Amino acid sequence: MPTEISRLFDFAYQQLNVNPNAKCFNTKIGEQWVSCSTKNYLEQANTISRALLKLGVQPNDKIAVVTSNNRIEWSILDIAVLQIGAVNVPLYPTISSKDYKFIINHSDAVLCFVSDEELAKKVDQIKEHTQLKNIYSFDEISDVPSWKSLLNLGKSTSNQHEVDDLKAKVQPKDLATIIYTSGTTGIPKGVMLSHQNIVENTIVSAKALDLEPSNYKVLSYLPVCHIFERFALYYYQYMGFEIYFAESVDKLGDNLKEVQPHFIPVVPRLLEKIYDKIVDKGSDLKGLKKLMFYWALDLGKHYEPYHKNGWWYHFQLNIAKKIVFSKWRAALGGNIKFLVSGSAPLQPILIKIFTAAGIPVFEGYGMTETSPGISINDFRHRKFKIGTVGKALEGISIKIASDGEILVKGSNVMMGYYKNEQLTKQTIIDNYLHTGDIGELDSEGFLKITDRKKEMFKTSGGKYIAPAVLEGKLKESRFIEQAMVIGENEKMPAAIIQPHFEFLVEWVKRKKIKTDGSFKAIISKKRVKKRIQKEIDKANETFGQWEQIKAFELTSEIWSVENGLLTPTMKIKRRSIKSKYKNLFGKIYKK
Repeated sequence: MPTEISRLFDFAYQQLNVNPNAKCFNTKIGEQWVSCSTKNYLEQANTISRALLKLGVQPNDKIAVVTSNNRIEWSILDIAVLQIGAVNVPLYPTISSKDYKFIINHSDAVLCFVSDEELAKKVDQIKEHTQLKNIYSFDEISDVPSWKSLLNLGKSTSNQHEVDDLKAKVQPKDLATIIYTSGTTGIPKGVMLSHQNIVENTIVSAKALDLEPSNYKVLSYLPVCHIFERFALYYYQYMGFEIYFAESVDKLGDNLKEVQPHFIPVVPRLLEKIYDKIVDKGSDLKGLKKLMFYWALDLGKHYEPYHKNGWWYHFQLNIAKKIVFSKWRAALGGNIKFLVSGSAPLQPILIKIFTAAGIPVFEGYGMTETSPGISINDFRHRKFKIGTVGKALEGISIKIASDGEILVKGSNVMMGYYKNEQLTKQTIIDNYLHTGDIGELDSEGFLKITDRKKEMFKTSGGKYIAPAVLEGKLKESRFIEQAMVIGENEKMPAAIIQPHFEFLVEWVKRKKIKTDGSFKAIISKKRVKKRIQKEIDKANETFGQWEQIKAFELTSEIWSVENGLLTPTMKIKRRSIKSKYKNLFGKIYKK
């Protein structure tokens, strides 16, 4: 495939010139999937570009965009903004109006595009406290200028020459987007990424992923405001894939069966939920079927790549694939070639089980500041090692600092933090990005992440604790959905735990434990606490003496993005959890 691509909008134009796709984008309307061709996609992008110029948008102007679900208008607007030299500033739909106000003001956004009425109201609340000239909506809603009005405004091609002139002037190193990191602590930081940052990372990532250009189907459902899904959309266009937009996360299961995609990126929490549902269904089976299910599951837990387990293991595994694991594949549409997991550490046991099931999971490593890819696992050339995030992508250099921090150098490293030169200089030193992650490189060049530098802490006894590792192990339990390990400057580590209520409610019924059905009543039961203690004891067997969880408290509230306890990529927000559950901290440490 030709690689004469240096700016983000070049991906779509190259597809039009080399391999135009009649089903470039696909949207579910009613019961039908409606397709948009590459040609129509670019025609609409140019129409919106013409409209933006008529509204007075100039090169380097910032355009904010926020959408509840992924949709074609986002990608059309992306090209329309970028090819006239303006800058795309994506926002998460789940953040507060206060955060909208901060980001819109900090980024100097002049226009804001929203997907629907709810988001329009949210932004309108703070509009007068910003420099926004107007808000536009993809949906038709009263009193808000619509997407259709812009298509009408740009209908005349009289200023297309201005679009073409500006497009020709856009340089690879020009600023393309400012992505505000959600962050587990502190206020959002505006990560500046150039066209070159994302383009070159997309191309080297394409080489690392074992898929050939074709009309493969892919399902887009992760938040497009996050760099992981944003990169994926460019990658799909580069490869000529058919992109289908999921109706919602709630309908993801139905959409997987309808679309039957060949590839989807995942975040660990999604894979954990898929696995939990599979195991819950397995536990409801009876007799021989139940025995076969758990036999296959146990086989999966012992999976090792490259036939390390020998012929007898793989003979049994082939039987398990036909009898049990084939149903797993069918639930994901039946065509999945592999999954790529990113954004947070993934439990190694899940990689083993899904890969054994014929759904390989390639864990990678990246961050917003690296556009996003740094490393990835890959079956080819023995570049797959469970428990690691793979080897560095082509052209990217990784080294480990004396304190264990992972440092990264390459064309993928951000331009810097918007309006924060001091933090930029602290983060990029001698062209190496200081990631804030702690890790190690093994003798074969595989990278292993052990924790976040800022999240590691010392107990009062002077012992270092890496909470993410311990939390991952705790979450292997079907009884535990979320866990936060605590104990900084305390005599021992402990944990605040949000149980897996979907499973726990059924377990309580099965054990005939009397409650009023509320989560609060369930976690107050001694048998429930005793059972979760058993799960913690099991996890403690794998921890060093100083790391073992000596106490825990349960929360009756589900941690979510909406209540501010998880980031939009489902990572726990430590500061928020600590603040919310001060009383539980007090109970544990008698304060």
